[in-house]
Amino acid sequence: MERVKLKVLGISYSQTQSGAYALILIEEDGERRVPIIIGGFEAQAIVIRLENLEPPRPLTHDLFRSFADEFSISVTEVVIYKLEEGVFYSKLICTNGDKEVELDSRTSDAVALSLRFGCPIYISEEILDKAGITMNPTETNQQEEETGNDIEADSGQSEFDKYPEDELYRMIDESVRTEDYERAAAIRDEIEKRKKKGGG
Repeated sequence: MERVKLKVLGISYSQTQSGAYALILIEEDGERRVPIIIGGFEAQAIVIRLENLEPPRPLTHDLFRSFADEFSISVTEVVIYKLEEGVFYSKLICTNGDKEVELDSRTSDAVALSLRFGCPIYISEEILDKAGITMNPTETNQQEEETGNDIEADSGQSEFDKYPEDELYRMIDESVRTEDYERAAAIRDEIEKRKKKGGG
């Protein structure tokens, strides 16, 4: 099976399903993107790693990583190996140094774990041909600026525009404390946007 390496481009609101999000994967050495519809909790688990946020208590995927570390188990790669009726099927390749096993996984969980273990994500060329979306270069550059790790990816006006930067930092701390990671990610992006503009 010919495989293609992917990386996580970001997460945005799903345009087609209310309350859902689109996880966007992009081939590492190309322009084809794979949008995968996931739920809010799954999006949150991915975003907190993309944003390097520290939850006050470990989430399920963090617990999995800690458990694996204690028993010298590592996830070496994630493979998206099947697409059936719009559902992507993935597996985790795990090893303890002596034995290698493959574990079936939801793709959202597999991606969340790949971010925690720092392991690569692969997809078969056949599935990428079916599900991959290619954008023209202008759209690609524009969307890479707009599609961040911000679940709130939308039209440019942020609800946080009116707040001074010190208040935004306080709001991030409060959002993390209450485990509202989607809001924390949106605030983090607002701060980064200001830094890029030189206004912070």
